[in-house]
Amino acid sequence: MSLITCQDVTFAYEGRPVITGLNFSVAKGDYICVVGENGSGKSTLIKGILQLKKPSSGKLFFGDGLTLNSIGYLPQQNSVQKDFPASVWEVVLSGCLNTLRNKWFYGKQEAERAKEALQILHITKLKNACYRDLSGGQQQRVLLARALCAGPRLLVLDEPVTGLDPIVTMEFYHLIRELNKTRDISIIMVTHEIKEAVSQADKILHLHNKQLYFGPVAGYLATPLGKFFSGGGRDGCKLY
Repeated sequence: MSLITCQDVTFAYEGRPVITGLNFSVAKGDYICVVGENGSGKSTLIKGILQLKKPSSGKLFFGDGLTLNSIGYLPQQNSVQKDFPASVWEVVLSGCLNTLRNKWFYGKQEAERAKEALQILHITKLKNACYRDLSGGQQQRVLLARALCAGPRLLVLDEPVTGLDPIVTMEFYHLIRELNKTRDISIIMVTHEIKEAVSQADKILHLHNKQLYFGPVAGYLATPLGKFFSGGGRDGCKLY
């Protein structure tokens, strides 16, 4: 059974369609990269997955016991967030907020989840450090640990390597792949770096205000669209 299923989904703002023809599913263990140019509908799709926006037509639904409380989200950072004056422990632990329900305070269970997330992301030694004093790569690891606390089954990552240097970027991609393969966590990652996407993901969802492709990476690279954006062939290619 799929975790997420989209059936003929359209999202619109004020009656004007932004993205149409969404027909795809996310299975347990999938690593899907969502690619497309700016304004292609990637952010709108993420809002739909997080149930922040309802489809104007079609159906988007969860299956296999997936709930919002089992989805971790790592959004793009802004300058204000990068300067947040809290400890690493406080930031990571805050990922457990959605599971507190009627409790007023974090308990032993939440503390254990945060501790495990720090260990998984190899940042236990940063536990007492101030978040705003960290490097960009360290901050992203902290936010990924926070997302793990929020959702242990599916991670939704929005341009997670933007602004990171190449070495840190590859380290971060390795962490994501490790979470996917060794812990069976499903990944949906929005990225504009298509060459990296095809080297990391299992499946590609390419958007341009509609669904242009969804399926395995190998199939994507065999299409004119995939060849063009991966740099494998640009001559005479009509994309849209």
